[in-house]
Amino acid sequence: MHHPGPPRFCAVGEAVELAPRNPDPDETYVWSILEKPTGSSLSIEPNAVVHAEPDAAGTYRFELEAPDGRHEQTVRAFPDPRRSVRFELPAAALPDHDPADVFVIGPFNDHLVGRDRPRLEGDTYVYETRLPPGSRRFAYVVGENIGEAVWDDVVVPGPGRPRLELTGEVREEEILVTADAEPGTDSEYDADELEIEYVVDDRDRGRDGLSPDALSVADGIARVDRDAIEGTVRLHAVAVGERHSVADRLEIESEGEDEDENAADGRTEPTIRQPNEPPEWARDAVVYEVFVRSFTRETSFDALERRVPYLAYLGVDCVWLTPILEGPTTHGYHTTDYFDTASDLGTREAFRSFVDRCHEAGIRVVFDLVINHTAREHPAFDMSAAGVPEYRDWYVWESLESAGLEAGDIELELEDVDGRASNAPPSRRLSGRDREVAQYYFDWRGIPNLNYDSLAVRAFLLSVVDEWADVVDGYRCDVAWAIPHGFWKEVRDRVRERDPEFLLLDETIPRDPDVQAGEFDVHYDTTLYGTLRDVGTGNRPADALLEAATAPEREGFPDRSLHMRYVENHDEPRYLEACDVDALRGAAAATLTLPGVPLLYYGQERGATEYRGPMPWEGDGDLTAFHRDLIDARADSVALSRGDVEELEYDADGDAAVVFARRTSSERVLVALNFGAEPLTVRVSESVAGGLGNEDESGVGDGDRATDLVSGTHVPITRDCDAETVSFPVTDVVVFETSV
Repeated sequence: MHHPGPPRFCAVGEAVELAPRNPDPDETYVWSILEKPTGSSLSIEPNAVVHAEPDAAGTYRFELEAPDGRHEQTVRAFPDPRRSVRFELPAAALPDHDPADVFVIGPFNDHLVGRDRPRLEGDTYVYETRLPPGSRRFAYVVGENIGEAVWDDVVVPGPGRPRLELTGEVREEEILVTADAEPGTDSEYDADELEIEYVVDDRDRGRDGLSPDALSVADGIARVDRDAIEGTVRLHAVAVGERHSVADRLEIESEGEDEDENAADGRTEPTIRQPNEPPEWARDAVVYEVFVRSFTRETSFDALERRVPYLAYLGVDCVWLTPILEGPTTHGYHTTDYFDTASDLGTREAFRSFVDRCHEAGIRVVFDLVINHTAREHPAFDMSAAGVPEYRDWYVWESLESAGLEAGDIELELEDVDGRASNAPPSRRLSGRDREVAQYYFDWRGIPNLNYDSLAVRAFLLSVVDEWADVVDGYRCDVAWAIPHGFWKEVRDRVRERDPEFLLLDETIPRDPDVQAGEFDVHYDTTLYGTLRDVGTGNRPADALLEAATAPEREGFPDRSLHMRYVENHDEPRYLEACDVDALRGAAAATLTLPGVPLLYYGQERGATEYRGPMPWEGDGDLTAFHRDLIDARADSVALSRGDVEELEYDADGDAAVVFARRTSSERVLVALNFGAEPLTVRVSESVAGGLGNEDESGVGDGDRATDLVSGTHVPITRDCDAETVSFPVTDVVVFETSV
């Protein structure tokens, strides 16, 4: 079926890509507009893939004429929330330069160098644009000198996005759908003032789905007539204040004939699913990232397989491998063959053997899916550059002017970026047709962007998704921010149909709440990453972690969202390059005691100092044991893995310490972290301590001592009855069980 998928929700001025699903490149697909709001002058080209940019708030209805019939798709556009913003930088902050070579990049322009030039006002560069409220990142860069770009953030004032989660209840005659909504930060709306808009999926409307009179909405609650449901009905909703929330959805599967003769009315109960939920196993997962060509001395799948007992010894239950497909680089992100493993790593059978060995050890395997770009050495790129008709539109080709280049600029070095032999010559001219060049992000000259407006590209990449989905347990999706939302929604539905427990982890930097809506399960947390660095270097107090850890709520993510908490990864320098080992212990403890999905980058637990260097197998054994103890404590405590954060009042000898609690309805733990080199004493009130140190012999405490759940040792507790406080020392981390 070529239906384009669920309804889309956006703001005026925000482009929405519309495309057929499961396309056949040899067939014809044509989009048209059926309905648009009063005041809109929107028009679209009759192409297979279109980018519609609503120019008025309201509901738009589009029609796709496809080989299997006509399909409709609803787009609901809300008022434009963007506000004017200025990016300023003193000219002296940049290296020696010609003002004509200065550009501005950031998420607002997909980090495309050469497109946006600032103006020079006196000694300051200024660039003005319009962006939605929130913290917005940008950089000034001279030419393509990304290594010396000057990065900064600016806060665009205004309300944050509301948050919404749907729940469903089966009643005798109806399905009751309730919206739990919260206003965004700095909003003038109260929760009960938010409007809840429901939209039935276009695939489920009309004769073969849910009739309009079968759904009623009042006071934010939707009621669906049970008898009107045939098959599956997908119900979507958003909460609306000054802005709209991330969309949530429920899937209602109709009851069939009950084989049980004793059933009350001969019908089975309808099934209600929440498809935006992550896999249940991911909520407790600890992920270990392996840089495949540095983890073992002998680079092969066989060598990796022989190290699986080490992963089991650490206690991790998911391993993410950097790319394992054929390509010219050591890091693997320049792909030349999507259907075969890299020759230096081994055969597909050897890779399957590694995956099987991981599964035997209770470890899931996540595959690095790199589908924003290919290597220039990919045969499709050569044929596209040469103008072979069936490959002409596989890549994004731009004029020199659009790319911010001049004729003299197109002789570019394609460097051997990581020491591995490349099939490319040391230098080559950028391939082009009629003075066109292949688009790429940042200074990534060796990896041209694939063109998602091409049906052939979409079909090809969906076949790549299918190729490996039955082999592994999830995909980490590289440069996910650059790939259309609609394509990720299709990928999500595709892999979940094969395996409901399949995981999708996105590299979306900065985080985008909209990828939570039927696209990804786990999101990169760059906010906590940066804060951990600042705390470790002494530039911020440790209590800044709590603001960072709760940032997803302020950004509009629902409570069910999961965020990957990490100290380092393959794109970032090692923590020990800037911070000492005492700070590393505090940072590691933070990732494993705060909510989210903790990530360990190979060698972090051994004290590695090279971000892609050899695994230091003869490294720091005490640090490794420390990581193991943290992982074990998290596995043994539901509060640590799934509990909410409870911010507390506390006092400490210095600002290198932070104290908080994690709690569920049945369990509560008190957590204290210390990033400093010397032990600190922490003081909390008796009420915060929750009976700490008062337990009898059957409990975790023993008089003036309490058991640290990480180390298993008894920690002395000092009680000040006059002040009604308790105090205890913290070297790196302590976790105490307390009363709820």
